[in-house]
Amino acid sequence: MTSRRHAEIAGAGFAGLVAAIALADRGWTVRVHERAEALRAFGAGIFIWENGLRVLKAIGACDDVLAGSHDGEVYEVRDRDRVVAETAFNLAMGSRMLTMTRQTLYAAILGQAERRGIEILTRSEAVGAEPAGVLLTADGARHAADLVVGADGVHSRVRDSLGLRKERDTGTLGLVRVLAPRCLDALGPGRWDRVIDFWNLPHRSLRILYVPCNADDLYLAMMAPVEDEEATAIPVRADIWVPAFPRLEPAIRRISAEGRYDAYETGKLTRWSQGRVAIVGDSAHAMVPSLGQGAGLAMANALGLAVALDEVPGIADALALWEARERPHTERTQDLSARIARERLETAGRIWSDETIRTARSVPTGTGHLPHVLEGLPRPAKSRLDGRDGSMRRGG
Repeated sequence: MTSRRHAEIAGAGFAGLVAAIALADRGWTVRVHERAEALRAFGAGIFIWENGLRVLKAIGACDDVLAGSHDGEVYEVRDRDRVVAETAFNLAMGSRMLTMTRQTLYAAILGQAERRGIEILTRSEAVGAEPAGVLLTADGARHAADLVVGADGVHSRVRDSLGLRKERDTGTLGLVRVLAPRCLDALGPGRWDRVIDFWNLPHRSLRILYVPCNADDLYLAMMAPVEDEEATAIPVRADIWVPAFPRLEPAIRRISAEGRYDAYETGKLTRWSQGRVAIVGDSAHAMVPSLGQGAGLAMANALGLAVALDEVPGIADALALWEARERPHTERTQDLSARIARERLETAGRIWSDETIRTARSVPTGTGHLPHVLEGLPRPAKSRLDGRDGSMRRGG
C-alpha cells in the first residue's frame, strides 16, 4: 500500500486553510503552523465574488458564509453625495457581490478544517524552508514533508528564505480598515444596503468605501495617502474624517478601537515554487484591493494547487502545471487592480466593466462541475433599509 503524502503549511489564513482542506480531501495528511496565539481573522470586512463562492462551495464552506454575509447588489459611487455611477451585481451581471466580516469568512473555512481533523499548531512561527521539502520553525524544529506550502502573508519568511521575490511595488495610497455598527437609525433616509464609494477628493484626497457586512456590522475602508499621518492614524481621528464625510458621522464616531493602515502593494515572484516548496496567497501575489480579489484568488490558487498535485504524480511536474495554469490569470488581475487604483480619478470611479469583472466571473480550477453561475445558492437575508421612503435622492 502506498503511504499517504504529507504537507506542512506555514500560515493558517485563507490560503493556508483552503490548501490544507483541499489536500486533505485528496488523501494527504496535513499540518498547519500559525504564529499567532489564537486562530482568528483581522477584524475588518471583505468582498467575495462568484469565483470565491465556487471555491467555498467546493470545500463545503459556502452555506455558512452565505448565512453571515450581505448581498450588496449595487455598487454606487458618490462625489460629495452626488451619485456619479452605479453598477448592479446580479445573475445577469455574471457575479454576485457578497460582503462580510473577515471573521465570518474565516470561521466558515476554519470550521471545515476542524471537521476534517486537520492539525493546526498555534504559536508555531515559520522562519524558512528548504527546497528538499523542509519547513523551519522558530523553535529550531525541522518539519520534513512531501510538500511545504508558504502561505504566511505579504511578509512571508518562507518565500524570502528561498529568494523568490522579484518585484515589490508599494504605492502612495493605502487603506485604514475598520469596523463600525450599521447605525441605520442615526444615518437617516438612504439606500444603506448598497456598497457606496464616497468621494471628497478636494478634501485631502480622502475616500471612504461604505460596506455593509451583515445586519449589525459595517466595514469602512478609508483611503488616504501614505504621507498623510493624521488621516492614516490609528485609532481613527474623527476630527479629520467627519468634516470630509459628514453624512457618515454616526458611523465614523462609533468605529471600533481595532484597525490598521495598509499601503497598497503589488508583489510578484520569480516563480511560485522551488523544489518541494509552493508559495500561495499574499505571499505569492499581493495586490491592490481595487477589485476585491485578494482573498478570492488566494483561495482559488490554493485549491488549484491541490488539484494539480492530484492530477500529476510528480511534485515538480504538478507545481509546474499549477503555476502555468494559475499565474497568468492572477498577474493579469494584479496589474489591472493596480491600474484601476491609478486611474480612478480619470474615470470618476467608474471601475466596473467586462474587463474588470472578468476575474469575478471566472471558474477556478477544481470547480468546473459547478454551474457557471451558482443559481441554486440562497441569497443572504437582506437587512432592512432605513429611511421613510428607502431612497437616496441624487445630488443629496
